[in-house]
Amino acid sequence: MSFKEQIHLAARLYYADGLGQAEVAKLVRVSQAKVSRLLSLAKEKGIVRITVADYEPRDKKLEKEMLARFGLRHVIVIRTGNGLPAGETRRMVAHFSASILEKLIPQGCSLAIGGGRSLEALVRALPSAKKDVMVIQAMGGADSNVASYDAHELSQMVAEKWGGHFFMFNAPALLPDKRTMEVFSKLGQIRMIRDKLRKADVAIVGVGTLEDSVFVERNIFGKEGLDQFRKCGAVGEICGRYFNNKGRECATSFRDRLIGISLETLRRIPEVIAVTSGEDRAPALAAAIRGKLVKSVVLDVAGARALLALA
Repeated sequence: MSFKEQIHLAARLYYADGLGQAEVAKLVRVSQAKVSRLLSLAKEKGIVRITVADYEPRDKKLEKEMLARFGLRHVIVIRTGNGLPAGETRRMVAHFSASILEKLIPQGCSLAIGGGRSLEALVRALPSAKKDVMVIQAMGGADSNVASYDAHELSQMVAEKWGGHFFMFNAPALLPDKRTMEVFSKLGQIRMIRDKLRKADVAIVGVGTLEDSVFVERNIFGKEGLDQFRKCGAVGEICGRYFNNKGRECATSFRDRLIGISLETLRRIPEVIAVTSGEDRAPALAAAIRGKLVKSVVLDVAGARALLALA
């Protein structure tokens, strides 16, 4: 990012978006003292007058390339500073994409929500609106310790922000064996949620990898599970379901023990928006697009370039 772009970005975040100087310093990747200098320069150069000379957060050129290359419905590529930590990159992508993405969600639609850190950043940044959506939790709970990025928490938050109804998957994401799964599948509540997921209009999901996802972070599958996924050629994960480079679910002993949306159901949903960031997500995202698991993408510049390089 050039010095001129730093001035524009700092001014946008501070004056137009109302972030504090400490938060601006993290996103622009400079010291807090330098933020004050950038803001002073913004005034001196006429960037800040009564209004802020707008900073364009989207890379429209990369968006056009991705639309042409992959045949996606929508692509939002957010420009982020070089060297930002993963958490700050997720936050920056969320900050600038949230209001754009909100406009892609139809009034009164049925909306499935997954879990994950990228989705948490996005949901927290979403503007409040009267959308009257039906929000469906797309996956069970990772474990007994509820985290802020779990699908249950994010689904409830979306329903509150958009004045909708929330339907909960009241079950763990992974059951101990196939027999228990068969019993759970007969429960009326589980059948109802699965039926609503099959009829969803839109889904918003994160994309994980074998090395980095909330399932890996919380050791849900253990070493045995990761070994199985690796042997069957897994390159990515959505809602706990691991898939190969063709976007097909890996045939492991865990496949029939997962409570949550199936990849076949996801594939049939008219609009599936993947929210992610980072170069390491490119192989997983490419496979998800190839397998028609996702139809639209929100990501950062580094992720977009890595994805195009793979293609």
